[in-house]
Amino acid sequence: MRILFVCLGNICRSPTAESVFRAVSARELPELTLSVDSAGTADYHVGEPPDRRTREAAARRGYDLSSLRARVVEPSDFQTCDLILAMDCQNLRTLERLAPAEARDRLGLFLDYAPDAGTREVPDPYYGGENGFEHVLDLIETASRGLCEALRAGAVGQPAHVPRAG
Repeated sequence: MRILFVCLGNICRSPTAESVFRAVSARELPELTLSVDSAGTADYHVGEPPDRRTREAAARRGYDLSSLRARVVEPSDFQTCDLILAMDCQNLRTLERLAPAEARDRLGLFLDYAPDAGTREVPDPYYGGENGFEHVLDLIETASRGLCEALRAGAVGQPAHVPRAG
């Protein structure tokens, strides 16, 4: 199963989701073979590593984002990914415009897997203070556990039919 996490520039939220979900799923679903990636809907930072503050906040919790580099969503992602999860509604709308009709059922919001989070969107911490990066990690860790639960509950062996939360 291939899962793609998407935000705007692919330097804060989506690389955090990629790294965190990779770690959480390896621990909670070792029997499931997953390919996890991230991308942005805008090409502002292609080839750049995640934002320094993102890397530092993640490292404090044991996540290593140093090997990740920003990329933009490509048309082939809609063919090869079983689940494409946006960090916010704006990026979800962009993905819906870009996706061919047959791939739209694979799109969703990541925080739909964290129904108790009190929000459906992972806020962009880029222009905020340091606490924003910690808050993003809290939300992403919660949604990662929720996505693992959804996969365990009914999607194992059925990649294109992951139950959508919410």
